[in-house]
Amino acid sequence: MTSLRKVLLGGAALALAMHPLSALADTATPDMAEMWRVIQAQQAEIDRLRGELVGTRAQAVETRETLETTVQHVEAVADAVETSSASGGDGWWNKTSLGGYGELHYEGGAKDQIDFHRFVLFVGHEFTDNIRFHSEIELEHAIAGNGKVGEFELEQAYLEMDVGKNAQVFGGVSLIPVGIINETHEPPTFYGVERNAVEKNIIPATWWEGGIGARGNIGNTGFSWDAMFSSGLNLNANNGYKIRSGRNKVGKAEFNSQAYSARLGYSGILGISLAASIYYQPDVTQGVGDTITGGDVSATLFTVSADTRFNGFGLRALYSHWNLDGADVNLTGRDKQSGFYLEPSYKFSLPMGDLLPDAQFGVFYRYSDWDNNAGLNNQSGQHRNVFGANFWPIEDIVFKIDYISESKESGGPTKNSVNLGLGYQF
Repeated sequence: MTSLRKVLLGGAALALAMHPLSALADTATPDMAEMWRVIQAQQAEIDRLRGELVGTRAQAVETRETLETTVQHVEAVADAVETSSASGGDGWWNKTSLGGYGELHYEGGAKDQIDFHRFVLFVGHEFTDNIRFHSEIELEHAIAGNGKVGEFELEQAYLEMDVGKNAQVFGGVSLIPVGIINETHEPPTFYGVERNAVEKNIIPATWWEGGIGARGNIGNTGFSWDAMFSSGLNLNANNGYKIRSGRNKVGKAEFNSQAYSARLGYSGILGISLAASIYYQPDVTQGVGDTITGGDVSATLFTVSADTRFNGFGLRALYSHWNLDGADVNLTGRDKQSGFYLEPSYKFSLPMGDLLPDAQFGVFYRYSDWDNNAGLNNQSGQHRNVFGANFWPIEDIVFKIDYISESKESGGPTKNSVNLGLGYQF
């Protein structure tokens, strides 16, 4: 047998071994042409399988390279974000905050009206760990413009900087540090549909001015302090020296006579917050002078307050008094304007299953007494009794109802109303 014949017979044997079914189907001895055909078909199959294997290996290499590239990109992005955050460069949105509050009121009785009283947005930004910005923009009574009932106002816009661990300095448009409601007036933080009458008519909240100031804590004693140098009121015979009418709201406000305010607070005992504040302005006429004497009309406000809570029981109390010194203002009786209120309350948990597990309910009574013409001593004051309740389905949302009975010290008809409200903060 020649070498070629041996090769052909060996190839045929291999083909028959790889295709046993063919061998069983045809047991006759194949001729040389048939064996050569089988060998060629087998070689083609081997080449095809080898090509698929090479392609699979190439795809695996490509997939691994793609994965490694993706990992490198992710790590690069993470490094860039970390570097940006640490350097205070890109990513300013990480240091900008947004918040706000709002309240809808239905006022019954003689008014019988519904009013979206306030829609407020807060915008803040931290430039560094020590320097930040605060602002508050408010739309009152839903619609503002020429001849409309509402107003669009900038109530706060100031820069604040830490100076040490316990003190800050600030400058811009800021709230005067006086009373309880003036600085903390989000609807879920107080009882009653409307803010209390004393802080509205005497203080008068909400009251803001433009200027500079400082505040801080006195170590770990529980005492805090505030001081502010700012624009002041503009009171004269035209507005009858009524305090609330004298707010300039920092809109091209007269700056002839500046104001000085200070407050000392104490909150060193859990559930107790006490404060006393003073405000002084050398001339509330802003240089116009007393119409009788032509001289200045100075004004001093003194306020003390307490806000206490213990085991659900609460008590708010405030007294505020103005002294205005001028012959002209004496004739109106507004050389003295004062008022006080007492507000006991009780708040308790009222969980409502899995839907509202943190719901709370509170009841309160408030007695208010104020007089914007106290200098006349002719029973010109007003009294207001308010009974009501708040329901908080969650901490930042509140539903309110109250009943108001108001009368004048001099007598006359009593004004009664039932009021509803809802409010939120975030």
